[in-house]
Amino acid sequence: MKEWVRPIGRGWVVRDEVPGPDVDEFAEPDAVVKALAHNESSGSLLAVQHPHRMPDALARGLDLLAALPSARASLAALLQEAYEQVTDVVAPYTVDGPDGSACGLLCLVDPAAVDRHGVRRIRHGEEVYPNVVAERAAMLAGLGAATSAAMLVPVADGDALTSAVSAWTAAAGDPRVSTVDSAGRVHRLWLLGPGPDRDRLLAVAGSRPLMVADGNHRVAAATEAGVPGLLALVTAGPRLRVGAFHRVLTGTGLTADDLAGAWRAAGMRVHDLDHLADGAFADSGPPGANSVVVHAGDRRLGVVLPPPEPGEPAPRIAQAVVENLLLRQALRIDPEGPLVRTLAEGRSVPPDADAVLLLAPVPLADVLAVHAAGGRMPRKSTYFTPKPRSGLLIVDVGGV
Repeated sequence: MKEWVRPIGRGWVVRDEVPGPDVDEFAEPDAVVKALAHNESSGSLLAVQHPHRMPDALARGLDLLAALPSARASLAALLQEAYEQVTDVVAPYTVDGPDGSACGLLCLVDPAAVDRHGVRRIRHGEEVYPNVVAERAAMLAGLGAATSAAMLVPVADGDALTSAVSAWTAAAGDPRVSTVDSAGRVHRLWLLGPGPDRDRLLAVAGSRPLMVADGNHRVAAATEAGVPGLLALVTAGPRLRVGAFHRVLTGTGLTADDLAGAWRAAGMRVHDLDHLADGAFADSGPPGANSVVVHAGDRRLGVVLPPPEPGEPAPRIAQAVVENLLLRQALRIDPEGPLVRTLAEGRSVPPDADAVLLLAPVPLADVLAVHAAGGRMPRKSTYFTPKPRSGLLIVDVGGV
């Protein structure tokens, strides 16, 4: 039986820089479409990941399945021009930047693995959007390669992994890849073949169950696609940061007055933050654990969330309260529908936004408490950083 955390059988490491724009900076399909329209060349990783959003594919009305042959051809050309093939390796990895630091091991993991008691080795940290999972599963199976890694965090004894990887990289010399991304994070990647050092790092990485910190949709897609392994960075930090995921309303036509009226009618306290005396609203600046700051046009509203209901599970996760009370009940808007987008902390607000609901980051202790209780966080509620950079190491998961 294969180990559930194991080496990469065949992969490709970038020779210099990942071709094209930094794919990790594009979170929304319309931003991808705009970027590809400005750079129509298929010779970029962004084009490989989104072949159905290329200008020609859009003009011809191609869906993902119809565009996959062009993606496979583009990937083959990309690997030939910008990558070097490697076999039977793991990749010790470090990333340092303004939003934290992480060191860990890039390797393959089995997303369906269970221990001898039948308990899953890898558990999701958040709920997922089924349509996103279906699209990514089709892409993964059709492309036969993983171009981005999930980030998995040990639920206990993470310091052992950090110490082991840090000691190895300190003694290993220059990395195989060293690059700086568009946000100023420094990424370093080494390659490690068979031997006692690799066995030791794999043993530490697989010694504890893992929580999906980033890449819940990638993990679910790998399971749905039935690929033999998932590319993952197993890391415990040492300085992982949990940022916020906000909610954006688009295409609703709702004004600040409409929003305030609906929320007040639902029994919530709403304040106009631009007309309050200092100190009149405790969260007049950033959002707090029990409040939301809403930007709608040139207005700022502060919404105080109602107290927990009797028997409501603890810890309370504001994202779930906002989606249920402010959106679904008060506004009659489906939080999973087309009128609601998620916005990671630090990213630009879409120009067509009607309103942005700013939420406070969820403390890591609350995330771990939900996980320990067997639950999952709401979709897009935790923005773990820093993440591994896409495209530095591409892995064969089905026959490229």
